[in-house]
Amino acid sequence: MSVSYMTHPLIKHKITLLRKQSTGTNEFRKLIEEIAMLMGYEALADLPTADIEVTTPIEKTIQPVINGKKLAVVPILRAGLGMVNGILALVPSAKIGHIGLYRDPETHLPHEYYCKLPESIEDRQIVIVDPMLATGGSAVAAVDFIKARGGKRIKFMSVIAAPEGVSTLMKAHPDIQLYVGSLDRCLNENAYICPGLGDAGDRIFGTM
Repeated sequence: MSVSYMTHPLIKHKITLLRKQSTGTNEFRKLIEEIAMLMGYEALADLPTADIEVTTPIEKTIQPVINGKKLAVVPILRAGLGMVNGILALVPSAKIGHIGLYRDPETHLPHEYYCKLPESIEDRQIVIVDPMLATGGSAVAAVDFIKARGGKRIKFMSVIAAPEGVSTLMKAHPDIQLYVGSLDRCLNENAYICPGLGDAGDRIFGTM
């Protein structure tokens, strides 16, 4: 089981700004993207490399480049879309999949309505992104769908998480790597993260 909690002061600072009710849509969207990039820098530290020969203005040299099948970034719709460009800023060649899930307002259980993944998903390093890990139901379902389609090397990135969600996800899928920007206190009676930041999707897209 691998869970990494971010400690970088820049990530902490930007998450605090996200939480503020007064943070508007444009700023919120930019912050989500910046946090995803900072978290991605940590999460992708183990990407495999291979040495190639390059010619500098001075001489020929052997230097490392990322090796193997390209990265696959898979946002959970819709809020996960806000994190994609942060990862692409680090790895522009990454392929992008999409998983569409919605949470039943009564049971809080996830329902799939869309799943489209890049080809050769079984050979790729997969990074699932969703700003919030609340009950863990959607996260477990997303990993289930990817594994069912052949995905093996899976990382999950969430900006904020509740302890309940972390526990649920890692019990269901102890083989994945989870990266959390901030571990919050708990879920309330409506399964919202406390203190949280509200509904990430609504705040990213300016909807109600």
